[in-house]
Amino acid sequence: MRATSLSSVGSSKTTYRVWTDDPGGFSTLRITPMHHNFHEHPLFQVPELVKLGLELSKLDQCRFMDPKRTISSSLAHDGRPPGGGSIEEFFERMEEPGSSVAFYNIEVIPRYGALLMSVVDSMRSLVEREQPDIFLVNGFVFFSAPPSVTPFHIDRENNFWLQLHGRKTLNVWDHRDRSIVSADAVEDFIVTQSLKKVRFDEAFLPRGLEFNAQPGDAIYFPSTSPHMTRSRVDAAATPESRLSISIGVTFYTAATREVARIHQVNRVMRKCGLSPRYPRESRTADAVKSAVGGLVGAGRARLGAARAKFRSMTSSQRFKHTPPPGSY
Repeated sequence: MRATSLSSVGSSKTTYRVWTDDPGGFSTLRITPMHHNFHEHPLFQVPELVKLGLELSKLDQCRFMDPKRTISSSLAHDGRPPGGGSIEEFFERMEEPGSSVAFYNIEVIPRYGALLMSVVDSMRSLVEREQPDIFLVNGFVFFSAPPSVTPFHIDRENNFWLQLHGRKTLNVWDHRDRSIVSADAVEDFIVTQSLKKVRFDEAFLPRGLEFNAQPGDAIYFPSTSPHMTRSRVDAAATPESRLSISIGVTFYTAATREVARIHQVNRVMRKCGLSPRYPRESRTADAVKSAVGGLVGAGRARLGAARAKFRSMTSSQRFKHTPPPGSY
């Protein structure tokens, strides 16, 4: 494991890192509880994160959550604070119950881009012995004041999830458990970004892992692992500790790209009435599908670029987070 000094991106000379108690047993295919000390980094303190939010709001990269949502709600958000107030007003009241905001793609701010890379670099050697070629490292910061939830969903990327301030409960399930999210639901999400078939059921709870995270706790989980979070009211908590802040440091690899290409082909096969094998069930089938999926992905990438160009000419929206078409 490579530890990284962050003196170049912060005033401290402390070595900040993410680590696991069992480096030899770490696998990119398993949910793994871990540790970190990034919650002590100057750039992850609340005043600096508020400053980051103000910068990102000018790029339309802050997303606000409905305080009435539940873990079963759709993963919807808004570019404006509830009630239509300003971002400055939101941060003045950010400890009010139910307040919640997510910062998308913080790597666009250079000092945070370097910080995210240091998170990944501290675990790079363990990740890349199974999944080489890490690329497109992104960061998503979540402010939430209890009671608050992030609904049940899946992501394309591998994820290092770090608790920075306060407490939060993370529930996460094995990405290979098809009783939680069906194969066709994964395919729809990978290809079209649709989460319509990714639905929570209370019966899922005993099948997953639950982590009651506090600052210094981290959890790694693989691409398409179903997960959700909850910030609960703690009557004994001090005012400054009631605010929960976590960060997801996400990344793609050559392996996530190959699996995505297989999903693209599987989706076409399923629409033709076939029952394709899930990725990693047949090396021969995977090799063929990956090659075909690469061609499909290249076509989708060209189409996506054309659509993005058209949207940029017809819309005032400055930013929208999307995965790299055909290469995720």
